[in-house]
Amino acid sequence: MAITQLPDALLVKSYIDGNEEALAILINRHQSKIYGFIYSKVSDKDLANDIFQDTFIKVIKTLKGNSYNEEGKFLPWVMRIAHNLIIDTFRKDRKMPFFRETEEFSIFSVMTDNSPNIENQIILEQVENDLLKLIDELPADQREVLEMRIYQDMSFKEIADLTGVSINTALGRMRYALLNLRRIIEKNQIILTN
Repeated sequence: MAITQLPDALLVKSYIDGNEEALAILINRHQSKIYGFIYSKVSDKDLANDIFQDTFIKVIKTLKGNSYNEEGKFLPWVMRIAHNLIIDTFRKDRKMPFFRETEEFSIFSVMTDNSPNIENQIILEQVENDLLKLIDELPADQREVLEMRIYQDMSFKEIADLTGVSINTALGRMRYALLNLRRIIEKNQIILTN
């Protein structure tokens, strides 16, 4: 069997054993899916390229460091790395990508005031910072689902696939995240409007 036809798991093992070509085959095999996923979340070609490269730098470090243990699940593992890097990018830039307004996200409705007035802009930034601090207080699994849903506008099916849980579990985590956010807001008597 030609090396290009080997399954992911054997290519990973081959790369760990020193065959650099194996990684090139893995990248070529999954490049369009991974890059497409990244681009669909950031909508910027240069940024998507940067995150794609960072993803594979992390993949290489993990494989070279012998800390890879995702038998047979190479693509979902790489997608999780990419997704985490996307979240890190949004956090660093403090970007709040547009999200669809629904009843379940009513506590975020304060973020949609588009008036250009400077005072409103300052208030909006403050609210955004407060909200990010509140989100950081959530348990990791709830925070992850919330960030994927709101910052990346992912469907619950995509979230379930990427996090390796059922859709019901992803929905449950989102529900608990929103309930916990409301509880934190009420407990601290935080006002998220001007």
